[in-house]
Amino acid sequence: MIAYLDTHAAVWLAEGTLRRHSRRALSVVARSDLLLSPMVLLELEYLYELKRSALPARDVLLKLEHEAGARMCELSFPQIAGVAIGEKWTRDPFDRVIVAHAKANGWAALVSADETIAKHYARTVW
Repeated sequence: MIAYLDTHAAVWLAEGTLRRHSRRALSVVARSDLLLSPMVLLELEYLYELKRSALPARDVLLKLEHEAGARMCELSFPQIAGVAIGEKWTRDPFDRVIVAHAKANGWAALVSADETIAKHYARTVW
C-alpha cells in the first residue's frame, strides 16, 4: 500500500510526536510505502523559515527516510500539475499539489489531519 504524508503529518512523525497522529493514521504509516510530495519539502522549509518548525526541511526528510523508510515521490511535475489544475476547492498551492500527488499515484492514501483536505479527498486518513 502507498501512502503520502501531508506536511504536518511528516513533521509530527519526524519529531516523534506520535500522540498527534490518530491510531488509524499510525496504522497506515506502519504498513505503507511512505511517499512525500516534493511540495511537502518546500512547505517544510517555509515553516522552518517562519519558525513554525524546529527542523529544516532536509533534516525532516533525512529523519523520515532513515527512521520511517519514506522517500520522495518521483512522478513528473507535468503529470502532477495536470491533476492539480483540477483541484479548485483550495487556493493553497501546497494543498493542491500534495493532493494531486496522491491522486496521480492511483488515488493513494494521504495521511493528513487537515479537515479541508479530508472533505475533498476521499482517501485522506486520520
